[in-house]
Amino acid sequence: MGDGEIDIRTQIVQLGWETHTCTPKSAAGERTITLDQDTVRVLRTWKRLQNEARLQAGPDWKDTGLVFTREDGSAWHPAQITDWFARITRAACLPPIGLHGLRHGAASMSLAAGVDVKVVSAELGHATTHFTQDTYQTVFPDVAKAAAEATAAMLKPAAKA
Repeated sequence: MGDGEIDIRTQIVQLGWETHTCTPKSAAGERTITLDQDTVRVLRTWKRLQNEARLQAGPDWKDTGLVFTREDGSAWHPAQITDWFARITRAACLPPIGLHGLRHGAASMSLAAGVDVKVVSAELGHATTHFTQDTYQTVFPDVAKAAAEATAAMLKPAAKA
């Protein structure tokens, strides 16, 4: 992780129960993502904890290069992460959503916040902006209302000074 950035160079794919570590399926999938300050702060704290675990494990540490690992540096099974996430959302009384749904929500919110589709597309690792728009562009009620007001304002005569 650089200063406020994280590199996506590998992924863990689950086939049945077996997992495989590989490169993302397209060149666009290998990318650098820019992070907000709060996320950087959380990841730096996590990195300190991980370094402590590395020292504790000593020669038993498995240097996978992954950000989130078990206490010995090995990868978590994706199903374990999915189970934890489901338990956390239930405990917080949140509607059920899968981890991939978070990706959709984040992409849709970025587009609704006015982030350029090219930036969102690059962050998601898409080869084209068309795919990003077709898949993730959701019209939120507030955004639709603002668009309607902006369009109507263009039709109003200019105010006399």
